[in-house]
Amino acid sequence: MGESATRTAPQRGGTDGAPAGGRAGHVLSGLAVALGLLLFLAGFGWAAVVYRPYTVPTGSMSPTIAAGDRVLAQRVDGDEIRRGDVVVFKDANWANAPLVKRVVAIGGDTVACCTGGRLTVNGKQIDEPYLPAGQAAESIAIPTVTVPEGRLFLLGDERAGSLDSTAHLQDAASGTVARSAVSGRIDAVVWPMNGLLERPTGFVALGEGLSEPGPFRLIVGMIIGGAALVLAGSAYGPIAKRAGAARARRTENAVAR
Repeated sequence: MGESATRTAPQRGGTDGAPAGGRAGHVLSGLAVALGLLLFLAGFGWAAVVYRPYTVPTGSMSPTIAAGDRVLAQRVDGDEIRRGDVVVFKDANWANAPLVKRVVAIGGDTVACCTGGRLTVNGKQIDEPYLPAGQAAESIAIPTVTVPEGRLFLLGDERAGSLDSTAHLQDAASGTVARSAVSGRIDAVVWPMNGLLERPTGFVALGEGLSEPGPFRLIVGMIIGGAALVLAGSAYGPIAKRAGAARARRTENAVAR
């Protein structure tokens, strides 16, 4: 008589009822999901503390910021503002709403336009690559203005259509705005996703350094990295299960032969 034996292939990806992919794999995937959630939520929480979103309603800052763009403004004190910064401020003499302009001169500076077609600050011509291509530094002559201490002189990047300091030169403050009126410094355009504003390097020649960018890139990295960890950790279980099922089928086919 022949001897027969019945062999069965395991129906699960592991042994002794262990989950597909192994216990260690599931522990690691769980840790990845937990860490990913932590990074993801921490990134959004940090952004909520550091930044405030604004929608820019006009094109006075084109092409740097177009009408309808969504921007993130870092919450800063007015004393932290430097030349070249694009700021959000509110001045009752200008409007009853937040406005967005670029700081071109600070307290103690002497600003005028134009010399050789360029804006001058403290007698030095300023290179302004953020202006629309082919546009002059100003459509009208700016008389020499000495900015009082604690105040700022602001211009739009679209000089031809911006109601900025040049429209308030006859005011008592010669078109300047108090530093205390500033509520934020724009760091990035997030819709459309243009990213960080370009550095206003033309002001470096004046001796004072430029403002450092805020933590926008780090926050974005945390959010993207966290989301990637959550997706990878969540996908491990189904992938391991499919791989285990495929191994089981191969084992069954080998036994059948």
